Amino acid sequence: MSRIHDMGGRFGDGPIPEKDDNEVFHSEWEARALALNLACGALGAWNIDASRHARECLAPKDYSAFTYYEKWLAGLTDILVEREVISRDDLDRASASIASDQPPSPAQEQHPRIFRAENVLKGVTTRVPYSRDIAGAPRFVVGARVRAVPHARNKSVEGGHTRLPRYAAGRVGTIELIHGAHVFPDSNAHFQGEAPEPLYAVRFTAQELWGTDTNDEMVLDLWESYLEPIE
Repeated sequence: MSRIHDMGGRFGDGPIPEKDDNEVFHSEWEARALALNLACGALGAWNIDASRHARECLAPKDYSAFTYYEKWLAGLTDILVEREVISRDDLDRASASIASDQPPSPAQEQHPRIFRAENVLKGVTTRVPYSRDIAGAPRFVVGARVRAVPHARNKSVEGGHTRLPRYAAGRVGTIELIHGAHVFPDSNAHFQGEAPEPLYAVRFTAQELWGTDTNDEMVLDLWESYLEPIE
């Protein structure tokens, strides 16, 4: 079953509007939404895979109706409450303060989790690598023919987080490159440990993915659990 956010290669959703890449934000609140996500992410209460999953868990009608940064704000709100950084009562009080145009209370200003200005630069520029050292060799070698596991056999699909797009599930490709081992998002998104696995660049033909008679190809980065050998 395809989840609402897994829209890659899906037909019937209408044309994709053209986007001016020189226009980063369409309004000031979008810039603030991005800043808020970065600031809250720096708290260390969750990881990038968990934040992606929070957006994926939005109600389908909301996911379909929300703009890009509305999805970010909604997902952030949910994960802040889920991880007990704030409570629903905090949200209600904040909404009441905004509605009455009142400044935050002194107690709110002294909250230990506030991301203060002097820590912003370090917080947003620190890079945390997701590559890991693991024992054992990768299961597949460059040039091997592999099949991306069908979604019916991918345990993460129903309600979980996965980086295997639906259009590639069940399709056959060729290992082009081995990236080494990286944190496994299907586990990391649910705080079940990093469970690092080998990560592969897998090349698929357009004919295999879409049934189109062209010479186009697509390369996807896929974790070892997403792949099975062609017997």
